Amino acid sequence: MLPSGRSDVIPDGGTACGASEEQWSTGQRSPGRIPLMTTMRTNWAGNVTFGAERIVSPDSLDGLREVVTASRRVRVVGAGHSFSRIADTEGTLLSLDELPEILEIGSDTIRVGAGLRLGRVAAYLHEYGLALPTLPSLPHITVAGACATATHGSGDAHGSLADAVVALDLVLADGSLRTLRRGEPGFDGAVVSLGALGIVTSMELRCTPTFDVEQRVYQGVPLAVLADDFDGVYSESFSVSTFTTFDDTADVLVKHRVGDQPVDLGWTGAREATAPRHPIVGQPVQHCTPQLGETGPWHERLPHFRADFAPSVGAELQSEYFVARQEAGAALRAVAALRADLAPVLLTGEIRTVAADEQWLSPTYRRSSVVFHFTWRPDTPAVLDVLTRLEQSLAPWSFRPHWGKLFVLPPEELRGRYPEFDRFRSLRREFDPHGRFRNETIDTWFADL
Repeated sequence: MLPSGRSDVIPDGGTACGASEEQWSTGQRSPGRIPLMTTMRTNWAGNVTFGAERIVSPDSLDGLREVVTASRRVRVVGAGHSFSRIADTEGTLLSLDELPEILEIGSDTIRVGAGLRLGRVAAYLHEYGLALPTLPSLPHITVAGACATATHGSGDAHGSLADAVVALDLVLADGSLRTLRRGEPGFDGAVVSLGALGIVTSMELRCTPTFDVEQRVYQGVPLAVLADDFDGVYSESFSVSTFTTFDDTADVLVKHRVGDQPVDLGWTGAREATAPRHPIVGQPVQHCTPQLGETGPWHERLPHFRADFAPSVGAELQSEYFVARQEAGAALRAVAALRADLAPVLLTGEIRTVAADEQWLSPTYRRSSVVFHFTWRPDTPAVLDVLTRLEQSLAPWSFRPHWGKLFVLPPEELRGRYPEFDRFRSLRREFDPHGRFRNETIDTWFADL
């Protein structure tokens, strides 16, 4: 274990997974060592082309502060993995990739640079005997980006990654620095903030002792059994994810923490897979983390995809909806009833569970949830058409959508899903009174009524 306060700064030339070298290439450095991007970026999936006047990557905190104060509007792009226009701007698009990459280990916490990818952070933690409480299915995304949108893994006892944050450092609109800690006024509105309060430069997250995990796939679980006995499938293991196209059956991926009571889903009528399976039929199975019961460290099993391969398909769109956990069976039946509508554009669906948290804009704010994830074919008009029908079917349960993915819920209905929406809007005005961190999407979601 590293002594408390140990800090390493690690160079990295990494790019966002799924982006081409041309999309993410860096040109000549400008005066002040702020590298200007030579080509316009798209997001990871290619469905968003950013409309920024300039795209910059400061290599120091002072350089970052200069960019913020010199910009009329500024947004951070992260790993470019959002499917909505949440990161877009007509002003300055900011990458944190060139900032010094800080890793500071405490006794049970880690402080990380906001632009670090989760895969790097997780491997570093494991080396020193620590783990994060949860990980999303992709280790390729940035820590700050995952937290800002309440991105999550799966497990009844696990909240989103944002729920592990105990402090964060921000550059505000006037270039000043501010640190917020858990328990302080505004903290619960600042972690899942969608980049609307300031530029997060580092975060401190609570950790647990490292642990080993094995995962297995159970094929042919009837959807009717899943709907009727959802708790029986999801409550018995550290992490459970179900993959389905919402026909009659599903594959259930069980991530079992070594040392816990073993789980066997044979009672559902399923059979254990004897070969690895990609969640999307036809995709390379070597991109997935091991599934046949091989024991491995948490960070090499909790994500569905390996950090050294491109995840999922790449040419895809995504949506995700959060419904109260106790409504899991009814909501699943409603989605399955739309299978004929979903089939032409659906690559795969995933069903996960996430624990409640206290983050004002988290889709699991004070509501443990079942999450319906959809990976779509890259056909935006067709997907948006299906989303209208899908959201109508989930409307009885006041679903909350993932902020970084595609949805069509009108802003006035979106606001009504979050009890602390007005408090966040007031916090945004306090932190960013002149709207430097706004964009069209933020203005639409948080306009004063």
